[in-house]
Formats: sequence, structure tokens, C-alpha cells
Amino acid sequence: MMMTKGSIYFNGKIFTANPEQPYASAMAVLDGKIIAVGEKEEMPEIDGDQIDLQGKRVLPGLIDAHLHPLYLANAAKQIPCTPPVVYSIEDLIAEIKKQVETEGKDKWVEAWGYDEGKLEEGRTPTRWDLDRATLEVPVVVTRTCGHIVSVNSIALELAGITRDTPNPFGGEIDRDEEGVPTGILRENARNLVFKAMPVQTLEDNANILAELSPFLLSHGITGITDLLARKETFEYIDLYNEAAGRGLKQRSVLYYVKEDLEEEHAFTKTSLDRENQIFIGGMKMFADGSVSGQTAWVNPPFLGRKENSGIQMTTREELLAGAEMAERNGVQLAIHAMGEQAIDLIVDSFHGRKGWLQDGPSIRIEHAAMPTDKALRRAAEAGIAFVPQTVFLFAEIESYIKNLGAERTKRNYPVKTMLESGILTALSSDAPATAWADPVNPFIGIQSAVTRVAYDGTDTGQEERVDVETAIELYTREAQKITRIPGVGQLAEDYYADFIVLDRDILAISPEDIGEVTVEKTYLGGELVFEKEAVSEKL
Repeated sequence: MMMTKGSIYFNGKIFTANPEQPYASAMAVLDGKIIAVGEKEEMPEIDGDQIDLQGKRVLPGLIDAHLHPLYLANAAKQIPCTPPVVYSIEDLIAEIKKQVETEGKDKWVEAWGYDEGKLEEGRTPTRWDLDRATLEVPVVVTRTCGHIVSVNSIALELAGITRDTPNPFGGEIDRDEEGVPTGILRENARNLVFKAMPVQTLEDNANILAELSPFLLSHGITGITDLLARKETFEYIDLYNEAAGRGLKQRSVLYYVKEDLEEEHAFTKTSLDRENQIFIGGMKMFADGSVSGQTAWVNPPFLGRKENSGIQMTTREELLAGAEMAERNGVQLAIHAMGEQAIDLIVDSFHGRKGWLQDGPSIRIEHAAMPTDKALRRAAEAGIAFVPQTVFLFAEIESYIKNLGAERTKRNYPVKTMLESGILTALSSDAPATAWADPVNPFIGIQSAVTRVAYDGTDTGQEERVDVETAIELYTREAQKITRIPGVGQLAEDYYADFIVLDRDILAISPEDIGEVTVEKTYLGGELVFEKEAVSEKL
């Protein structure tokens, strides 16, 4: 039977992520969907293009199951606090001075991505450091994890933070021996400054997201999430739909911060429709902070001169209320949890409670850095999904070793054990919350999961290594099961023809070289949307 409006792709090394047919050399695509997978001689007749894949490795389009696209796009326009620009606090001060001279005194200065473990001084910048850069312009410097900021004195003044300001629940204002705020604000204390900062318009942010899209496509990322969607200044669903009209191509799932939501009728039928390019997938809560910033709720405490078990950011009652709200709206509940105590709180709260979604996990734990054996068992029994980021171990090894010690670090993000425990798991980047120059690069995350070796050669836990195929599946098929984007994640019949062509064979090269893999072409629904020569390698 003759068909039209289609294409045959042949002579490829296709890894489909379909367990029933993992490998093939050809695909037939009609009206954006795959109608056949196998060998070229098995393809149906199509009155369309015959596209030679030239023996290249082909994968399904990658899905980043935990990402902050708007923060990533904005961070790219801020002062980078990473090499080769910043190696020390003194370098940071110099960069701030330069920006004030260039931009003038009417604009806040923002910087992103410092990790005190990589700074020559080995400490977090304070208000007094930043005051040396300027006493006239407010400065906000965000740590790589995104959970801690350092601000100068004028920023503290604009936020109304004094020695008499109490710590908000789930947050901490660092103070010196005399009780004076140091300018370091942890977790919810950051919001005091954020509320004082100027707000960009929806249109400005839509343009920024649209500009980010080709950069993500250049990394083979065809499905994205936003794990910090907001309603305070403008609706993120409106923002993303506007960005789609301006060129954002990725299929996108939004997770709204619970505190922003009204109790009843939080979402509309249209905004929840998963057949749309942009849809709302869930709500987001926080149980603790970060490992590298020593705000994760851990047990035993972090290493250091004083006992510190991190910050508890929610309660059992709040978690149960969040689940009830998510169930009423038919969406997932995503909960940030890194430390043992935070993860235990979640799994104990929901163990024995039936999920409300039939086509995916009702509850997903973001990061899940340090699950106990009990938590692993109970999470599997409760059908709770985990979304870890092995890239943290790769990029932030100095802070992990300093805060946890070498042996405990090796037990972080135990992906192999998660899978063996029967937990639905996806890899992701959490970009830009990673101390790496290119934080969203999925091949760095895959390399870290496969080798369990940090960028500097430090062993991060060989017992938790997974093979390359499994790591790819955690960025494709398994990520789809968690994000619930329909019709993607595999190259199989009736799935969208979202796929990428690589410059080298990721299944044949040395695992230590996976991070060097680049994408030559990216297709969405069978349409070529990125070609390597057509876009800059840098955002």
C-alpha cells in the first residue's frame, strides 16, 4: 500500500530504548509518528524522502526530568562564578566592579554558580566581600545549588533584613558572633531578597526561553520540565505558551510551587491536557535543602566543627495536605528531598497510601541523594519515583567530600540500588544548579552514572555503576514514565519521531569519553529542528 507525507531513515545504528526491540537500522515515519522500526528491507513503501543516517548512532530524544529552564536561561546572562571566569572571591569582586561600570548603578547585579569548594578562599562570599565591589548597587550571588545566596549590604537593606529579623520557617539568615547578618541567606530566607528584586515581564522571559530552545536541542533534549513553576507575578503556563509561539520547541511539563497555588481549582482542563506541547504535570514541595550547601536534612550530621543536620522544610501534615490537593487536581506531587531524614519523612508519610494516578507515579522524590535501606524498600512498595542527578557527584565532588567524607559520598545517588529495589528512576540535570560550565549537558550525567568517577578522577562509588544502555533509558523511556509526556521516550511504532543523531557511537566508545559526545542532528516529530552547524555550541 502506498503512503504519503513520510520519510524512511536507514543505515543507522538505532538504539530504540524499546525493550522488545532495542536495536534497529531503519525507521519509517508518517505524519510525525513512527510506523515501522527494523531493517530497511522491512520498511513499507513511502512516497517521501529516503534519509541516509550514514552509520551514525541514533537515540530517542532525551527528556530532562528535573530542570529549571528559565533559571538556566537567565543564569547564562549573569556573571558566571565558575572557571575560566571566576576562581576566587577576588575574581568575583573584580567581575562585579566591571559590570557596575558597564551597566550603571540602576540595575541589580546578579551572579550564578559559585561553589566554595572550588574558590581559592574555600569559603562562601559575605556581604563584606561584596561591599568591596559596590556599596551603591544591590548584588545577589547565587550558589550553584540554588539554595543559598550571598548579598551585599544594600541588598539586605532593600529586603529589610536586620539583626532583629527572625529566621523564616525552612530558612536561615547567617549571622556573625555579634548577631549581625553576614549576607548569606539559606533556603526560604532567600525569598526575603527575591521579593525586593525587580521583576521581568512575561514577554521578556518568553523571549529568553525561546532563545534557550535551540541550545537544548543542540544537546538532544526534546522534552523538558520546569520544577519551579510560579503564579506570583505571571502564570508560567501562559509564559511557556507564549515562548512556544516565539520558538520554544520542546515538549514541556510544569510543576507549580505549592505555596503559590490557591486551595481550590488550581488548574484548568486545558492546562492539564498532556496532548498539548505545554502542560501542567504536578505540584512541588520542599522537604530540605542541598548536600553541597549543608542544608539537606541529614542523619548523621555533616562533617564540620559544629553539629549541623541541615534544615527541615516541611512536616508530615503539610505533605499529606499537599497530596490531597494534588489528588483533587489530578496531578503529581514532586517533593525535593536529599538527606536521609527528609526522604524518610516522605516515604513514611505515604507508605501504605494508594496513589491517585493510573498512568504514572503519583509521588516523585527529587534528588533522593541519601535514601536509607528502609526508605528504598518503602518507596518501592508505595510506587514512589526517584529523580536523582549523578552529575552532582561528578561536578561538586569537593563539597561532597568535605561535607560527608569519601565513603558516605560513594553511597549518594545509588542509582543501581534504586533500580534493583524496583523504584521507577530517571536521570536529570537540575540545571543550572550544578557547578559545571555546561550544567544541562546530558552526556556528562550519563558518563557520571556509568563510570561513577568525578571530573577530577575521584571514585564516587563503583558499586552503583550502571551500563550505558541503562543510563540512556533513564534519560528517555524511564523519564517519560515519570514525566508522563505522551508518545515519546522510545523509537517504536505509534511513538513520535523524536530522535537524535550523535557524532560518535556512545555504546562503543570508552565510558570516560561519553561527556565528549555531541549531537549532530535533532528531530521532533520527524522534522529536523537542529543541525550542528546551524547553531553555536555555546548559549
